[in-house]
Amino acid sequence: MFHAASSLVPSPCSAQNQNDQHDRSDPSDRSDPSDRSDRSDQSRDRSVGGSSPRPAAKRDAFFDNAKYLAIVLVAMGHTWEPLKGDSRVLTAAYVLVYTFHMPAFIVISGFFSRSFDGSPGKLKRLVTGIVVPYIVFETAYPLLKTYVGGAPQDISLLDPYYLTWFLCALFIWRLTTPLWKLVRHPVPLALGIAMLASATPNIGGDLDLPRVLQFLPFFVLGLNLKAEHFALVRRRSIRIAAVPVFAFALAFSWWAVPRMNSGWLYHRNSAQELGVPWWVGPVMQLALFGCSLLLTACFLSWVPGRTMWFTALGAGTLYGYLTHGLLLKTADYRGWFDHPALHRPLGEIAVTVAVAVAVTLLCTRPVRQVLRFVVEPRMDWAFKRDAAELAREREKGEREKGERDVREQREQPADVAG
Repeated sequence: MFHAASSLVPSPCSAQNQNDQHDRSDPSDRSDPSDRSDRSDQSRDRSVGGSSPRPAAKRDAFFDNAKYLAIVLVAMGHTWEPLKGDSRVLTAAYVLVYTFHMPAFIVISGFFSRSFDGSPGKLKRLVTGIVVPYIVFETAYPLLKTYVGGAPQDISLLDPYYLTWFLCALFIWRLTTPLWKLVRHPVPLALGIAMLASATPNIGGDLDLPRVLQFLPFFVLGLNLKAEHFALVRRRSIRIAAVPVFAFALAFSWWAVPRMNSGWLYHRNSAQELGVPWWVGPVMQLALFGCSLLLTACFLSWVPGRTMWFTALGAGTLYGYLTHGLLLKTADYRGWFDHPALHRPLGEIAVTVAVAVAVTLLCTRPVRQVLRFVVEPRMDWAFKRDAAELAREREKGEREKGERDVREQREQPADVAG
């Protein structure tokens, strides 16, 4: 949550199809990553007036490119975490990336959550695409720390561990989607909630609720965006303007390194918990919201819209997101980041390239095929058949029976004459 700008504005008849398809696709559009259920759903869907299947919606390269590039930035930022203390330049790059990489991902997630209406099919995909991976990896990360890191870690489904907070947040955000479609001025309301959350230290850590609330405005904004809004940021003038904006942002980040608590970028603590008066929280929340949106727009303006070598990887970003953390945590527990060579410029560059390659490989189809049973399980055995689906199947069977009867009636005179 990138060809020509016109390709971002789907025709009225295809806009919903495109939204539904991406809605089943990864931590950004947390429901694909691989369209298996899309194909089966499309094979069952029929047009109202005929028997031909509804044409399969084509994925938009822009958004797949955006998701892939965003997940690479996420992995790079996580890699810089144990190294940034030795280099002010690396820390500045870390601050810059953390200002917009998750907001960009969340905005895209919100955009592809617009079709969520609480219907049985949507709820089923919510469970199989978010709840099940959350349970699996919320169990895997503590076990990794216990048996590889040598530090016993309790398993708690109410306390998201490391990367899993995003799945928890996305589950809550999607469930509230119908509400945000109902209220007036949803973005200001969500921003007000986030500002209040940043000044409320007693929310508690269950389900990482402070972060859920403080990142909420980006998701709600995505819900209210249209394809033409993404087309606007890809104008040539915006691309050119993005160059000095990013240059200034990097310089400002370098200046801010010793002056600002990087905890503000994680959106998981209140102002009081960061050691400042309560009123600073809403002010920082509002300022960071503006900065994050500006940098997100600049980032999206540089994303190619045509099909690239990495476009297909955009359908597997959830796999890369959830599994790259296992590699980084293993390296951390084994002390690999403590090697002196990695704390020099060449070492930092090498690690950055290595993690970019690793997360790229983790988004590929072979990895998705191996891990599909835990990241995108079918789980047909766990759900009742949808009444609408059963009605469609009955209608299909009756239609096919009628077609067979017509063919037999047409063929019968010829057989008798013969």
